[in-house]
Amino acid sequence: MRIDPISVAFVLPCLNEARTIEWCVARAVEALTLVEQTYGLSGEVIVADNGSTDGSQALAEAAGARVVAVPEKGYGAALMGGFRDARAQYLVMGDSDCSYDFVEALPMIGKLLDGADLCMGSRFKGEIKPGAMPWKNRYIGNPVLSGILRLLYRTRISDAHCGLRALTRTAFDRMKLSSTGMEFASEMVLKSALMKMNVAEVPVTLSPDKRGRPPHLNPWRDGLRHLIYMFLLSPGWLFMLPAALMFAAGALLLGLLVGTDGSEPLRLGGFRFGDHWAIVASGALIMSTQTALMGLFALVYGYREGYRKPGRLAEIFLRRSRLQYWLLAGMIVMGVGFGFAIWIAVGWAESGFGSLNALRSLLAASTAIVIGAQIFFSGFLLSIVAGNRSRLAAVL
Repeated sequence: MRIDPISVAFVLPCLNEARTIEWCVARAVEALTLVEQTYGLSGEVIVADNGSTDGSQALAEAAGARVVAVPEKGYGAALMGGFRDARAQYLVMGDSDCSYDFVEALPMIGKLLDGADLCMGSRFKGEIKPGAMPWKNRYIGNPVLSGILRLLYRTRISDAHCGLRALTRTAFDRMKLSSTGMEFASEMVLKSALMKMNVAEVPVTLSPDKRGRPPHLNPWRDGLRHLIYMFLLSPGWLFMLPAALMFAAGALLLGLLVGTDGSEPLRLGGFRFGDHWAIVASGALIMSTQTALMGLFALVYGYREGYRKPGRLAEIFLRRSRLQYWLLAGMIVMGVGFGFAIWIAVGWAESGFGSLNALRSLLAASTAIVIGAQIFFSGFLLSIVAGNRSRLAAVL
């Protein structure tokens, strides 16, 4: 493996950090000295400045950093600007508020050299000093969000929001990170899990913020943004699971109601279900179909962008899925619905156009027509998402 003249870059986002930036840069410089002694790698410290007005830039340069101006605002924007400007193969990120000691990143570099794509710091496996983390973050926010992450993405990361971490240049390029705000940290972890990267973890120490002012992080707002982002990259939980539950409930209820005499309510236990519930069931079926299709769009988009890898069943489905099959399936389902409606109309005509008591059956017929139309037109949209290809296998 070829080692570049600058092999390791410590990237520190900065926005008015005059009180702490010198110490942080000094510790990063010390870490680079240890990196060279331990691994024989050279490096640099980059301060990605996001428009500081308190002289942070001059202080950072005097302490030994190279300052990169990043006009686009945001934590993620600053880090991405620093990463892109770095000429190193290994990238280390950490905050500029004295909460992390960059010397503790030394074993992270070792993990990357051993083959890891991303190495996370874990405050919960390391040490959280008194006053370093509010109780609601320590005992509610971080454990809950990290637990949801492990559930949705089947990862063993114990601290998904630690700000001290290291990754390879190759991993950064592959992930195509795009979040400009605080959710940048979540995007990195989520895409590394989706892309099945080799993720390592080492204990680190979290110290109190020494800036003497409120942090840029808003626990409730940014916590909610992290949660939303986790679901945005998890179509199975966001779309498919609710769709499956709605479809099962709607199909069961509508099927039982259609099979019951139209003038009599359906009795289940101590409950009675009449025509109004048939409308609810129809709505559930239509909504579930649309939700499942949106989930499929999201999955195909993820496959095409490269941050999601299809499983065995998904790959088989994609290889066999073609636009003409979707159009045919939609027309068949619509045909069933129209056929059912015609059958009802014929029966009504044979009765001399008298009183018609077929609301449930008509709802079933119209539901099939709507679902068929959803499938028909979704075939076109899926082909567009797949890159204007009639075969979804184009995303593989």
